[in-house]
Amino acid sequence: MSSKRTAAFPAEDATVSEGVIVPETAGRHRPATAASPGEPLLVVEDLRVQFTRGGRKINAVNGLSYELAPGSMLAIIGESGSGKSVSSRALMGLLPPTAKISGSVRFDGRDLLGLSEREMQSLRGGDIAMVFQDPARSLNPTMKIGAQITEAVRLHSDLDKKGAQARAVELLKLVRLPAAERRFHEYPHQLSGGMRQRVMIAIALAGEPRLLIADEATTALDVTTQAQIMELLVELQQRLGMAVIMISHDLGLAASYAQDVVVMYAGRAVEYAPTKVLFANVRMPYTHALLGAIPALDREPHSLFEVTPGQPPDLSALPKGCPFRPRCSNATDQCLEMPPFTEHDPEHWFACWHPVGSGTGKHTANGEQR
Repeated sequence: MSSKRTAAFPAEDATVSEGVIVPETAGRHRPATAASPGEPLLVVEDLRVQFTRGGRKINAVNGLSYELAPGSMLAIIGESGSGKSVSSRALMGLLPPTAKISGSVRFDGRDLLGLSEREMQSLRGGDIAMVFQDPARSLNPTMKIGAQITEAVRLHSDLDKKGAQARAVELLKLVRLPAAERRFHEYPHQLSGGMRQRVMIAIALAGEPRLLIADEATTALDVTTQAQIMELLVELQQRLGMAVIMISHDLGLAASYAQDVVVMYAGRAVEYAPTKVLFANVRMPYTHALLGAIPALDREPHSLFEVTPGQPPDLSALPKGCPFRPRCSNATDQCLEMPPFTEHDPEHWFACWHPVGSGTGKHTANGEQR
């Protein structure tokens, strides 16, 4: 049986709102297609990615675990080098052969890490698609955007050239690209950054994926365009029933759009909870530091932002114990031992001996305060 698809996208119009994203709107964009109470769409367990460079082992991802329900949005947040993008490329099978990958990544019950490249190609772009950070580097500058979208449509459907071109225009309209018929015949350099990102989203949607990974998809855009792209992703998620993984360094985006948040540091998950739970009771000092770097309207004029001292650690030479210990004001000698990543509160996982709001209380290896 052919794996290619012929189903058309919804044609209804919907309004894409504009606005500045603020943390106070935590969880307001819950998708209309609620996750089913059954099995999650994606289950990542103890994912590890290791590279070897110059004889040194680099643990880019070190024991990452999370779940994603159908039709929901998960945000993976962290500084550059925390392992966010590497983990997503591991899901897509886009890492070089030199990467040593272990753990389990089950998509709809199927372990992706055991698949051959040919099997991954049948899933990539169809069941799982990805939008990358820089559309200027992802789009072919020598091809008109219509030809690039048409190519993606034909790869994942049985449509002929004329039908694929019509679908490509339909996709451009779906992502709210102005004057879609005219833009179809233009080159990437003739479009703005926001328009190019909409084209990348259209290409990602060509195979009607069940999971869309947006890897820093709004980083290079201005605030207004960033809000428009995020509103567009949420609208498409609701209309098409997709699950979305949003990878970003911006906790404000996570607060506004995601249902669950994973905070990563040095290749590890350090805090994981539903959005409303996490923002109501941040526990990990690193997450607290990220929140302190977000501008707030009620901040005193000319007041300084909170600054986290030091630099992210070298992944080939991590410090002993908690990797955030050298930069953490709560650190004690106990932090020379790696804290377990456990569920300390209902639905709230974190890895810290001295979490925010706990004073100087010590914790046992099971995460219980004593």
